[in-house]
Amino acid sequence: MTNGRRTTAIVAGLAALALGVTACGGSSASSTAGAGGSASPAGTNTLTLYNAQHEDLMQQMVDGFTKQTGIKVQMRNGSDSEMANQIIQEGSASPADVFVTENSPAMTLVDSKAGFSKLGADTLSQVPARYAPADGNWVGFAARSTVLAYNSKQLKPAQLPASLLDLAKPEWKGKFGFSPNGADFQAIVSAVVAVSGEPAATQWLKGLKENGKIYQGNSTVMKAVNRGEIQAGVIYHYYWYKDRAESGANSKDVELHLFGKKDPGAFISISGAGVLKSSKHQAEAQQLVKYLTSKDGQQVLASSKALEYTVGNGVAANAVLKPLSEIDAPDVPVADLNGPKVIEMMQQAGLL
Repeated sequence: MTNGRRTTAIVAGLAALALGVTACGGSSASSTAGAGGSASPAGTNTLTLYNAQHEDLMQQMVDGFTKQTGIKVQMRNGSDSEMANQIIQEGSASPADVFVTENSPAMTLVDSKAGFSKLGADTLSQVPARYAPADGNWVGFAARSTVLAYNSKQLKPAQLPASLLDLAKPEWKGKFGFSPNGADFQAIVSAVVAVSGEPAATQWLKGLKENGKIYQGNSTVMKAVNRGEIQAGVIYHYYWYKDRAESGANSKDVELHLFGKKDPGAFISISGAGVLKSSKHQAEAQQLVKYLTSKDGQQVLASSKALEYTVGNGVAANAVLKPLSEIDAPDVPVADLNGPKVIEMMQQAGLL
């Protein structure tokens, strides 16, 4: 999913929910079959997937699922909050069978409204326990690491901040950028709240408002760093890796700083998958989520150009990525990331 598609819908959708207003968004649709819920030629049901992950990645994964099981999948694409709000609005009438996201706060949002069926133990066992909520109602299937992209011509490693929270200090005024409208950054803010507490996060957000430059999307932040317009920017790792894997044109003067040391800036965001309680095809929907976390599904992810991390047991991520075990990320339970609360805090800070 492109950054541009994500930003506006994320703010409007999740902010509306936080304020108690129901958001309804149109979605694009792509399909490996006909209308959701219709019977396939093999006599199985066609699943409807509400997809907020990158469309090209999910298309590869559902194609692998269909090849293995014969179950076809129709995708309806949108942003994390757009899809979450739509599911909540539709309630028991939702045509969705499975919901997948880029970041976990949208999963927690649907779970808080009792929107998911419990996943099978065999599905949950394929992923380390830290990548699923304790209730077992959804599970992580991909991950992305928070990083500080910096201009290597303007900054040396010794000049980099020791913590993500240091960006609120006066010495960083006008020197860094971020994309507050996106679900990516909002998940990072959720991690700051979880790790450092709400008062510290509130002060940090005020510092970001005072010091930072706002951009639309992670790729735009990285390009600004590369041009030397800003010295550094907060993004997820794969934007840099994907650009380097292509031409490197937008990252040739950019390097990545990993905060480590359990800092909020070392936060690992989880992409989630869950079966909707309203699904009329529970068995097939459970199969899809099981596939996403299986060895075969995780291998599709590892081999793709998405360059996101695998989380399934036994499948290593793309070899170009620094192993997750070496990032020294903070221990943030996935169910603790409160999207609506973060939206409210960011609005109060003047960032949205």
